[in-house]
Amino acid sequence: MAFLTEALVSLMMVTGGVFVFIGSLGMAHLRDFYMRLHGPTKASTLGIGCMLVASMGYFWSMDGHIDIQELLITLFLFITAPVSAHLLAKTGLHLRLKHAKKTGGVPFELRDEEVGKKPVPHPDKGHG
Repeated sequence: MAFLTEALVSLMMVTGGVFVFIGSLGMAHLRDFYMRLHGPTKASTLGIGCMLVASMGYFWSMDGHIDIQELLITLFLFITAPVSAHLLAKTGLHLRLKHAKKTGGVPFELRDEEVGKKPVPHPDKGHG
């Protein structure tokens, strides 16, 4: 394997490890549910993506062809992580989970003037 390929694979693995570490720190140390979503959905997804790309590069240089499994795993990861984070955030809003005051404001779904009989107004049925 060429030195340039080894260096690139090593750089991607280290970068992926750093992003995964930052994501796990964010999940452990951030204040509320909404802030904790960013750790695994943003930093850790990027870290695992870097590691998968490094693995694809390594095996491509060794075998001479790309394995479709790693490409599909990367694609599936980048599609499902934002969708699951969005669903978790919407569930947190529906359940009215507490949030830290330092998060930069109150979402409009949690303001008193926007809330009808349901915790979160339905977009098709108006606000009341």
